[in-house]
Amino acid sequence: MSGYENATRARDHSGQDKIMTPDIYRSMFLRQFTSQCSQSYDKMMAYGFMFTLEKPLRKIYPDDDDYYAALDRHTEFFNMTPHVLPFVAGLSVSMEEQAAKDPTFDTSSINAIKVGLMGPLSGIGDSFYWGTFRVVAAGIGIGLAATGNPLGPIIYALIYSVINIATRIGTAHLGYNVGTKFLQQSASGNLMDNLTYGAGVLGMTVVGAMIAIMVSLSTSMVFNIGGSEIELQSLFDAVFPGILPLIATFTCVWLYKKGAKTIWIILGIFAICILGTWLGVFAAA
Repeated sequence: MSGYENATRARDHSGQDKIMTPDIYRSMFLRQFTSQCSQSYDKMMAYGFMFTLEKPLRKIYPDDDDYYAALDRHTEFFNMTPHVLPFVAGLSVSMEEQAAKDPTFDTSSINAIKVGLMGPLSGIGDSFYWGTFRVVAAGIGIGLAATGNPLGPIIYALIYSVINIATRIGTAHLGYNVGTKFLQQSASGNLMDNLTYGAGVLGMTVVGAMIAIMVSLSTSMVFNIGGSEIELQSLFDAVFPGILPLIATFTCVWLYKKGAKTIWIILGIFAICILGTWLGVFAAA
């Protein structure tokens, strides 16, 4: 029996992992590598995440309607450093398990927690894995390869892969166990409601910061009043910096909620920006 199975079976004997059997953990481990195989601008890693949870959700919800509703919950926008994704996957399973047991459980809190964790965990994951472990492993491998040692690229791949795989296995267990214990402790109070609210605020803060950083839109219009030239963008910046990106974002959200297809919104953005720049309304980037 492998160490992987021993770890999960030990939890089975303690009475904690009733849903998370070795087969379920193995399924989630293998499926999580598809998390970036179906990315889209409006969903990012959502479908890969849903595919990761398919087997435990089927076990939690024998009824087809409940099962499909749970799958649909996990098709909402989701994006995260893939190395730490299993933590959120394990946490989501524990919350779904609680939702199946408790009819009063607010299932919207599941996505609220996911959105709230996207930014902080991705910040940690990007710093450690893309910015530290990969660089260190590459430095060791390049150092060996520079001396003519053919083991250089192998050592690089080995170091990085061991850390990567160990993290993915460990965080899945950690996410589920932390989630189970937390939900048990918070069942008698309003801690879950407060955390859901806080996670929602944090998630909206992260999204708001993304708008300010990633959406760029400015106008090049200039008015001549009394012999003085007034730049409209300078006026906007003085009164409400970033108002044009904010209006553009809210307009896209409004169109999406009205049922407009994402591809048409994207094509519309292209058309308006090209036409606006040609007419001198928008400033060229």
